[in-house]
Amino acid sequence: MMPFPTIYSCLDPKAILTQILSHYAIASVRSCQFWYRGLSDIYLIETQEQSYILRVSHHHWRKQTDIEFELQYLEFLYHHHIPVAYPFRTNQDQLLLHINAAEGERYAALFPFAPGNIPIGDFNPQQSYHLGFILAKIHQVGNQFSCDFMRQPLSLKYLLVDSFDAIAPFLYDRPQDYAYLKSTIEQIKEQLYDFPQDFPLWTICWGDPHSGNVHFTSDNKVTLFDFDQCGYGYRIFEIAKFWQVCIRTGMSRRTREAFLEGYQSLNPLTELELEHLQPFIKMAHIWSWSINVETSKIYNYSHLNNHYFTQRLEKLKFLASHNWQIF
Repeated sequence: MMPFPTIYSCLDPKAILTQILSHYAIASVRSCQFWYRGLSDIYLIETQEQSYILRVSHHHWRKQTDIEFELQYLEFLYHHHIPVAYPFRTNQDQLLLHINAAEGERYAALFPFAPGNIPIGDFNPQQSYHLGFILAKIHQVGNQFSCDFMRQPLSLKYLLVDSFDAIAPFLYDRPQDYAYLKSTIEQIKEQLYDFPQDFPLWTICWGDPHSGNVHFTSDNKVTLFDFDQCGYGYRIFEIAKFWQVCIRTGMSRRTREAFLEGYQSLNPLTELELEHLQPFIKMAHIWSWSINVETSKIYNYSHLNNHYFTQRLEKLKFLASHNWQIF
């Protein structure tokens, strides 16, 4: 019989030991565990000497060229003394390995385990300021990066139009909510239509700066990771993405402002950018919403109920209100 069509498979850690990790010059592996499923599958690799993260892309999420761009960019940042979890090269000097999974081609990359812990719930203003400062350094050096591979830019079409196409079908039976989302997106597009796409306003962005993608050690040394949403985009969008996650998770206004202060201490924003922070925050909310919808369609469709969409719409309305900075 022909194999049954598959949209997502879970790779066997034992096979990863023999078929993937054997391509890297690392010590004998003590343990390989499926650690976490996000936009990629994450495996925790432990040896006698150190721990690693093996990231295996999902077939539906990104193309090979997107991943090649990200991995080369991380290597570039590491060589420019930015504290990122950088990809290791294989014994054949490759940044990624191809996996012929049941659903199609997937790609694996090995990273050092970032020392420290995620400061969720305890992200203080000092840490926030430091992260904003590092993000400013990333944007400054990004203009020097060159790559043979093109990556989907964080354009208005990608962040808004494509996001609407992902969310809208779930609102067909809620015509008022459908109309609200559509009009909000049209309003954001109108506000940002002629926003300049020149450096330094337009540069390579991390794409997902927030406390869940940073490890801090006890002495406040930091390592950044999870750049799989990176691409050319507006630097103010990075600030907006951080603020949007802070608002969603209940972090204080002081923490948000410290991030902005840290950024501007090295890389001052223009008045135009600061005046348009709110529409960029709304756009960040819509984009992350659409990504969550697309992944939930594959792994957790029951999550996409009326309560879920009501919550997301209420948050969007709050971000569009005059009181969006009340907390």
